[in-house]
Amino acid sequence: MTKLALYPGTFDPITLGHLDVIRRTLGIFDEIIVGVAQNMSKTTTFTVEERLFMIEASLEELDLKARVSTRTFSGLTVEFAAQIGAASIIRGIRVISDFEMEHQMTLMNRHLRQKIETVFLMPSEQLSYVSSSLIKEIASLGGDVSNLVTRCVLDAISDKLSRD
Repeated sequence: MTKLALYPGTFDPITLGHLDVIRRTLGIFDEIIVGVAQNMSKTTTFTVEERLFMIEASLEELDLKARVSTRTFSGLTVEFAAQIGAASIIRGIRVISDFEMEHQMTLMNRHLRQKIETVFLMPSEQLSYVSSSLIKEIASLGGDVSNLVTRCVLDAISDKLSRD
């Protein structure tokens, strides 16, 4: 039986930190679905379609596409995980404050769906400070983020900034 994991997030945009977590997850699970949240309460820079494109192109660029697919979802993450048959939800932890929030969410998810486990993974040390918000802020101020995102994401950020 295939062990399927859900890696949910906004991915606005996907970073090398996210992709590092995906690479690490592939060492544990047979297949991953990257779930792109259509979060109505969160304002995003990129549309869902743009985020999906960047994720798929980044997976291709880093040769991770074989066992990873993408899907959009709205509503409760744990319910989406159950719907697609995921055994686990993958969450990236960068700093202690991430853990505090994720711990609470994990306990609630366990309350809602006891059979779905949450697995916490940390990115490589050199990527532990990288976040989508920080990438967008640095890029908007003219900083170089080329070593923190894939080529297609860098192009998308540059294109978006030139239009604004």
